[in-house]
Amino acid sequence: MSTHVEHDPTDLDGLVEGFDEDPGAGSVSLFEGDEGGLEHGQRHALVTLLKQRFISARTHPRDWAVLVEHERLLRSRLNDLFLDLAIDRSREVAWKRQALSETGSRFPTLLHDTAWSREETLVLVHLRDRLRSGLAGGETRVHVDREDVVDYVASFRPAHATDESGDEKRARNAVASIVKAGLLIGAVGDDRYEVSEAVEPLLPLEVLQQLLESLQRANSREQPVADADDDLFEPAAPTAARTDATDATNGGH
Repeated sequence: MSTHVEHDPTDLDGLVEGFDEDPGAGSVSLFEGDEGGLEHGQRHALVTLLKQRFISARTHPRDWAVLVEHERLLRSRLNDLFLDLAIDRSREVAWKRQALSETGSRFPTLLHDTAWSREETLVLVHLRDRLRSGLAGGETRVHVDREDVVDYVASFRPAHATDESGDEKRARNAVASIVKAGLLIGAVGDDRYEVSEAVEPLLPLEVLQQLLESLQRANSREQPVADADDDLFEPAAPTAARTDATDATNGGH
């Protein structure tokens, strides 16, 4: 079972690096022949939106501040590329997604349709559950231990599976992949991570329900899915994410 996501265009890798300074403060023109109409900070925020799966007040404070101030302008620039801007204001998270034609026709896209692996998707399910329970319990920053995440993935191993070392390696690689995606905050080799609040709005409830039901059938689990993660599917604040055939977390990994 896999969950589809849109990958960011690979030719944008590295564009955000080197933007720590503002070489054109007070001027729209930033280089010879520059015909752009955005200021440096606005361009920085736009490139970050294109390059990253999401931006948030927690992980990209400067870009988030620019986005809040110039939302309409940045939205229009994304719209020019057939992209839509989604914002979860309560969690202070924003991300891009493919725009949908009113006639049903397909627009050209910069985003790549790929899929999370089984292990990566299980990690995301666990993180979303942990985030919800932690915030409900009064935690302002929710953390998870790497070994706890690996153990959660292992709990879904079918009874007939015999490659325990291979399964564990895939689970650890999945954790590393989610760290690189920015949904776990920390370094790949850390033992403990902070869970990004972007996890919840980027993972629609119906996708998680379908996933766990499919895994239950595949693994011949006896207990009902609702018993395994009873709070995972209770109604929450409306999510801003939308799941299409090419869009479950709106980004790349």
